[in-house]
Amino acid sequence: MYSEADIYLLDDPLSAVDPEVANNIFEQCIEGVLKDKLVILVTHQLQFLARTQKILVIKDGKQSAYGDYEEITKSGFDI
Repeated sequence: MYSEADIYLLDDPLSAVDPEVANNIFEQCIEGVLKDKLVILVTHQLQFLARTQKILVIKDGKQSAYGDYEEITKSGFDI
């Protein structure tokens, strides 16, 4: 966050913290400080998906779904 980069690749930064800390990190960092940056977030924390702009689901090395949360859930894809 301190490097002032245009693109941030975050590899599951919410996995090793409790739910309250994960929510604070998401709100304050991803939705806050990095709101005007391109953030690629790799996560297994599905509760945050509805708050993202786009979701890419990869299974077995292939794209399974792509779109925003509403598009993917309306398509019948089981997130």
